[in-house]
Amino acid sequence: MKKTVFTGAGVAIITPMYEDLSVNWEELGRIIDHQIANGTDAIVIAGTTGEASTYTDEEHVESIRYTVEHVAGRVPVVAGAGSNDTAYAVWLSQEAKKAGADALLHVTPYYNKTSQAGLVRHFTTIADATDLPVILYDVPSRTGMSIQPKTYLELSKHPNIVAVKEASGNLSAIAQTRALCGDALDIYSGNDDQIVPILSLGGKGVISVLSNVMPQQAHDICQLYFDGKVQESATLQLKLLGLINALFCDVNPIPVKAAMNLLGWKAGACRLPLVDLSTEHLALLKQEMQSAGLL
Repeated sequence: MKKTVFTGAGVAIITPMYEDLSVNWEELGRIIDHQIANGTDAIVIAGTTGEASTYTDEEHVESIRYTVEHVAGRVPVVAGAGSNDTAYAVWLSQEAKKAGADALLHVTPYYNKTSQAGLVRHFTTIADATDLPVILYDVPSRTGMSIQPKTYLELSKHPNIVAVKEASGNLSAIAQTRALCGDALDIYSGNDDQIVPILSLGGKGVISVLSNVMPQQAHDICQLYFDGKVQESATLQLKLLGLINALFCDVNPIPVKAAMNLLGWKAGACRLPLVDLSTEHLALLKQEMQSAGLL
């Protein structure tokens, strides 16, 4: 059986920025400490929520190195290293390995996309490049393509491909993947509103945006389920559904960075092409944060 990278809630962590949109490393360290102190089970750095698509190469590698050094082994560090250029994804993976990451997160190729056979070649080439465990990332709303259950089965045969972050929202396909792959491929929810349903299919947890603002509660949804308190887990998820939806009222991470700023963190703005929340969406976010007891 393959080793599980983590169980519970891993935070898809934001990248705080100064007014000039350079990375605020000191604030990132403060956020990491807060996350770990409040139950987060893994730090996922340089992902979509971290605005990795706007990083320079130097920022991308430094974000992983800084996070690994600051976490100092307290929880696993999963490094986003995905690209629609396989050779570049291999390079990022190797740099993440040098920086000390515990695992890699690799999204499906976007824009140029590929076939299912191309996915197998792409991810196999990446998985062959280091000895780090690889978590695949299926998010068709951003990439325009999805990993099919039979493709997961083929990929799960690789010793380094250990898990998937599933953000397709397609529970039927996820169930089929679980039935085909069994323990050869761990499944994490990539959507905060589907944590409990995916746990019910044998999922290991969530890679979470919600965790940025409510790390303990995101952890608790998972832990309650693991402890056999299924109804309590579902009740907590449903209680937070309004906030979860508000955190996706605009393109991620626009709302969650706004929420972090409202909580007093120095999250800063997003880099272009992402812009600030509209007045209407900001009012909705504040309302749901108040309902959740955050404000």
